[in-house]
Amino acid sequence: MANQNVFVRRFASANELAREVAADVLAQLAQGSASRGQASLLLSGGRSPVGLFERLRAVELDWRGVWVALADERWVDTSDTASNEHLVRTQLLKGEAAAARFVGLKNEANSPELGAARAWQALSRVPRPFDMTILGMGDDGHTGSLFPGSPNLRSALDESAADGCVGTCSPTLPHARLSLNLSALLDSRRIVLLMLGESKLRTYVAACRPGPVEEMPVRAVLRQQRIPVEVAWAP
Repeated sequence: MANQNVFVRRFASANELAREVAADVLAQLAQGSASRGQASLLLSGGRSPVGLFERLRAVELDWRGVWVALADERWVDTSDTASNEHLVRTQLLKGEAAAARFVGLKNEANSPELGAARAWQALSRVPRPFDMTILGMGDDGHTGSLFPGSPNLRSALDESAADGCVGTCSPTLPHARLSLNLSALLDSRRIVLLMLGESKLRTYVAACRPGPVEEMPVRAVLRQQRIPVEVAWAP
């Protein structure tokens, strides 16, 4: 069920994946900077992108012209180790990369539902379409924080909906979440879906089979026809 715009690249190791994807990100950001004077990078959290972040912060790039933003966030304090903002600040925005202009999603609202409009307003400063979007995928088939079973998942996966942020929740994890909806994620020049480990590969294979997108929300990204998606996997 995956469309012809989806390309799968298999790497021998996580280090090789991080090296090659970092080079792709660098090229995409350089192209964005050349065409409009600034570039934008949309990121997710989790364990998979840490090696990539370590590679990226060491590349030669004028980070002053790069905007970095989040595809999703846990509704916790940004100093909490569960926070995606905390991950990006501690693993990517160091050294020369600290000069990048970062826009987080967490704000002072009491819930992600109440904070969604304010988060999207903050993201309005980031150049769009995003030059590169890096997404992950959970073993349940979620991407960003678009989880199976989340109450508003159907509207969040509506490709025709207005771009924006939505409050979401995981059936198993304790934190309330905020995520860009599908239409906002697809306002990108290119998407890379990072996956590490055999369990993620099995999940990806399952996501490529017929079935409703609500069952495995990553299917919405894999089946859309608007932009290319690169699946980067390593053991």
